[in-house]
Amino acid sequence: MKAYEQGSTLLYSDVRQYGTWYLGISFFATLFLQDTYFYFIHRAFHHPNVFKWVHSGHHRSVVSTPWTSFAFDLPEALIQALFFVAIVFILPLHLVTVIAILLTMTVWAVWNHLGFTITSSFFLSQWLGKWLIGPSHHGLHHRRHSQHFGLYFTFWDRLLGTQSPDEE
Repeated sequence: MKAYEQGSTLLYSDVRQYGTWYLGISFFATLFLQDTYFYFIHRAFHHPNVFKWVHSGHHRSVVSTPWTSFAFDLPEALIQALFFVAIVFILPLHLVTVIAILLTMTVWAVWNHLGFTITSSFFLSQWLGKWLIGPSHHGLHHRRHSQHFGLYFTFWDRLLGTQSPDEE
C-alpha cells in the first residue's frame, strides 16, 4: 500500500489515463503473463526435490473438488502471490482490472477443480475450447503429475510437450 501511495507502482485509478480500450488489453495481457508465470513455477513445483515442500498439499486431492482450488502450502501461496506484487511494477493496471483479474483467477480455479465438466462437448471441440483449461484438463493433471501445468490456457502445455495426447 505504501508503494502505491508513493506512486512507485503502475496502478492507476483514472480510466482516462490510458483509455477504456486499455482496460481490456491490460486484463488479457495480465492473464497471459500470469498463465506464463504459473506454468513455469507450477512445473518447477513438480520437481521431485521441491514437490514435497511446496506443492504436495494441493495434490492430496486426486479427485479434485472446489475446495482443492484453495489448498496451498504456504511456500506455494507466497510464490504465486509474487506475481501480483511484481506485475503492478511492470504493467500499468487500473484498480478495477486488478480486481477483475483476481475474480477471474478465483472463479477459474474453482471451475477447474469441480471434478466434472459443465461445458458442452461441442464447445470443447471448437477452436477456443481447445485453448482453454477446464475441469477435465486439470483433472488429468491431478491424476498424472507430469502433464497440464497451465492456469488458463493450454498454450504452454502444447508448446513445451506437457499436453496429454488424450486432450488432442
